[in-house]
Amino acid sequence: MTTAKPASKSAEIRKPAEIRKSPSSSGLEGALDRLQALRANLPPTAARIADFFIAHAGEVVHMSVTEVAERTGASEGSVISLCQQLGARGFQQVKIALARDLVQPVQFIHEDLARSDDTGTVIEKIFRSDLQALHDTMKALDTGAMERAVAAILKARRVELYGIGSAAPIAEDANYRLLRIGVEAKVVVDSHVQAISASLTGPDVAVITISHSGSTHETVTATKLAKEAGATTICITNFGKSPLLAYADIVLHTMARETQFRTEAMTSRIAQLAIIDALIACLSLADYDKALATIGKTFDVLSTKRY
Repeated sequence: MTTAKPASKSAEIRKPAEIRKSPSSSGLEGALDRLQALRANLPPTAARIADFFIAHAGEVVHMSVTEVAERTGASEGSVISLCQQLGARGFQQVKIALARDLVQPVQFIHEDLARSDDTGTVIEKIFRSDLQALHDTMKALDTGAMERAVAAILKARRVELYGIGSAAPIAEDANYRLLRIGVEAKVVVDSHVQAISASLTGPDVAVITISHSGSTHETVTATKLAKEAGATTICITNFGKSPLLAYADIVLHTMARETQFRTEAMTSRIAQLAIIDALIACLSLADYDKALATIGKTFDVLSTKRY
């Protein structure tokens, strides 16, 4: 019997560039150059998307895959397919690569910062950005949508909350706050468990999905499964078109100015927490006696945890 030889180091080095991943980069250095080189051999739809990427790269880093599909007269699948032809896993990775070609590296920390900013300037810029996000979100938030969300949660037997990455702690905070006012809730931040749990919901369950971009594959999938199972889906996401909206019964919009090319959200979390605060307050007033009694009971329990 012949024993298979282990792959040599030289074989590893010869692997194509598109499948070698550097931990310090998106794996797509020179995204615009790649697009231009690939352009001549693309079919019409992919060529139209590539032309849009090249001509409007500065806009693309701020857009969702749904918005790009609409602007190019293509499907979301066609946009993602082109991204994969470039060697990316999906649209988000291409946005990050384009941003590397266009923006200053410091903007990956926060878009308002300059490399030379001192501590006082950093504090002022971050706080101003957060305050602006709160102000804009207050104007964008639909009162009717909030009322429908409250009614759906009060009607439900239980509430499930989904979030991935930077949205996960927001979902966990919302879960804690719901429990404090007597709403049966369960938070799920693992993508596999989200899919299983969502598929096992039903008409007596309300699902709250938190996603700044509305394009995170795991949470879009979980929300889709929950909607198909009959659950009422409530989505907290930034204003604009995104794949998540196709499966949302109720949308509570944030309005965070930050770009979406970073892998983790910053300013948007402040806006998301403000929406959760408003939702909890509205729920508490809508079921005042129960909320007050539960807050009192849980306060007594928590008081034993403090000196």
